[in-house]
Amino acid sequence: MSEQWEKATFAGGCFWCMVQPFDEQPGIKEIVSGYTGGHTENPTYEEVCSDTTGHYEAVQITFDPTVFPYEKLLELFWQQIDPTDAGGQFNDRGSSYQTAIFYHNEEQKELAEASKAELANSGKFQKPIVTEILPAAPFYRAEEKHQDYYKKNSFHYNLYKEGSGRAQFIRDKWKKRKSDEQLKHELTSMQYEVTRNNGTEPPFHNEYWNHTEEGIYVDIISGEPLFSSKDKYDAGCGWPSFTKPIRRSEIEEKLDTSHGMRRIEVRAKSANSHLGHVFDDGPGPDGARYCINSAALRFVPKDKLVEEGYGVYLKLFD
Repeated sequence: MSEQWEKATFAGGCFWCMVQPFDEQPGIKEIVSGYTGGHTENPTYEEVCSDTTGHYEAVQITFDPTVFPYEKLLELFWQQIDPTDAGGQFNDRGSSYQTAIFYHNEEQKELAEASKAELANSGKFQKPIVTEILPAAPFYRAEEKHQDYYKKNSFHYNLYKEGSGRAQFIRDKWKKRKSDEQLKHELTSMQYEVTRNNGTEPPFHNEYWNHTEEGIYVDIISGEPLFSSKDKYDAGCGWPSFTKPIRRSEIEEKLDTSHGMRRIEVRAKSANSHLGHVFDDGPGPDGARYCINSAALRFVPKDKLVEEGYGVYLKLFD
C-alpha cells in the first residue's frame, strides 16, 4: 500500500448502504464490505447474520488523508446511521447490525472520540449516542455478491434503502435547508415567488396543470415525494389537483387568512415551502382537493424512479 493510503473501518448496519456515500468522495481508493469484531475466522454472511460469531457487518475504506481526511470520513459516517440505536439499524435488528467505529491507530481513536462527543453535544439527537469506538480487529472480506451491491443491483438497493427506513431517516436528520440566497440562484423567479413568498402562478399557464404522464411529483427544493399521478385529476381550475398526498407526514396544513379569505394552506414540511391549498370539494372518499402550484413541484417519470432513488414508489403503479 502506498505511503499516503490509510484504512478506516466503520460498522453502520447493513453494509450494502455504507459503500455508496463514501464511494462518491474524492481520495477514496477502495471500499470493501466485510465482517469484523468477532471471534471466528472467515465467517459467512449467514453465520454473521445469525448473531453467533460476534461480527459486525462493516466496510473497510482505503483513503488518501491528504485528499479526504479522516475527520471528513467520520462526519460522513454519522450522516448514514442512527447513532442512538443499540439494537441494530432501522429494519435490521441484532448485534451484527450494530454501529461502531474501529480505529487503526491512536490518532483515529482520538478523532473518533472527539467527533462522537461533538455529535452528542450538538443537540441533534435527544437520546444518548451509543455507537462504540473499538480497536480494529481482523477484517474478513464478504462474499463477492455483497461487494459494490449498490452498483450491481441498483434497483433492489434503492428499494431496500428506502423501504428499510434508512433513506427517510437520513433526509429527516441530515438534509440541510438551503438559504434564501441559494434558492434565488437555483430557482426560477416564479418557483421562488411561489415557494418562498406564498405566491400563486397563473391558472392554465403552468407546467403540470394538464400533465398526464405516470410518475410522482416531488418538492422542487428538497426532492421529497409529495404526490402521485395516480391521485391526479382535472379539477377544471387550471392547476394540478390531487385527491391525496403520497405521505401525509410530508405535508403541513395551516390556516391562511390572506387576501380576506379563510383557506387551508399546504406546505412541504422538509423545505418549509408553500405548495398551494387544500379544499373540500374533491372527488375522493375524503373530499380533499389538493390544488398545487406547478412551480413548487418537479415531476419524476415512472421509468426514472429507480434511477433517481425513488424506486420504492414503483409499487404505486402496480
